[in-house]
Amino acid sequence: MNLLIFEYATASGFNDPSLLAEGQAMLEGLLEDFQDFKIHYLISEKFLSPEYLEKWKSAQPIILKEDLRQWITKNISAYDGCLFVAAEEDMELYELTLIMEERGVQVYGSTSQAVLNCSDKLKTYSILKKHVPVINTYKIILEDFKCPENQEKYALLIKNKKMVFKPADGVACQGIKIVHSFEDLKKAVESLNTFLPYALLQDFVEGESCSVSLLSTGDKALPLTLNRQKIEFIGNGMEYHGAEVPWDHELAKEALEVAKKAVESVDGLKGYVGVDLILNNQVHILEINSRLTTPFVAIRKLSSVNMGHAILDAVKGILPEDLNCKGKIFLEKSGNNLIITNQK
Repeated sequence: MNLLIFEYATASGFNDPSLLAEGQAMLEGLLEDFQDFKIHYLISEKFLSPEYLEKWKSAQPIILKEDLRQWITKNISAYDGCLFVAAEEDMELYELTLIMEERGVQVYGSTSQAVLNCSDKLKTYSILKKHVPVINTYKIILEDFKCPENQEKYALLIKNKKMVFKPADGVACQGIKIVHSFEDLKKAVESLNTFLPYALLQDFVEGESCSVSLLSTGDKALPLTLNRQKIEFIGNGMEYHGAEVPWDHELAKEALEVAKKAVESVDGLKGYVGVDLILNNQVHILEINSRLTTPFVAIRKLSSVNMGHAILDAVKGILPEDLNCKGKIFLEKSGNNLIITNQK
């Protein structure tokens, strides 16, 4: 099989420290998992290093000097399949997936429709609220919000409440604001950068932030680990600082089951999928990430199977029967690095 691998930040040269460390770690994990394959991988000339060339000799780098999407549009048809990592922001994950589907290339991830349903958090909420416990979510139409006569309903919605404002197509903690008043909400809307014509307002739920990592065939999902997320409140915003993989919690079994049900409720979710949750005295679903997420970096080190191969198999409809994760890994973001600590 002629397989292409890439990660958006490292392939496009997008030098954002908040995303680059995790992106590099995921790319390196995939390259290591596929050392027994003859693969090509995309890498921006900014990030290609002698270490990459020496460590992954079986992988052929394609050094990008042009726009990533332009390269994909022109060249992806030369490959049988592609396993890639990209964010939902600005619909990049959806549009890259769609380009590949239209050219008959096997995407080792979710279908474009599933990606679209998860990239737009309002669509996700509309699907999941019929199946799993979700957090009350309200739509803010940005054009309407500019009109003073329409602002009263939003003022009533947030009156005497602490709420979470977020872009409907956001990634990680970017663009999320904790708002306590209509004035806070107004400032958050004014500073918003989004591809979509609306944003979301959610009830603020106290609890532990976490995620579940799963493999999915498109019909059946297999939960792998519950992961604690290290999230810090900075002013009225939030920042992701790492994870504990796996995480022991009294609601772990229920969280895994709810995440499984959520993934199986969205048609076309395939390969590796991440589900974000809040745990207090019950499980609350926040969103679904139809892509590799940072805990993959830890899971592949703890797993009894080759995770890269398991992702390909899941897309083909095969889930591992004997996958287990032994041990614990802490992931910590520090500047441009992701520090990986294996607990003995």
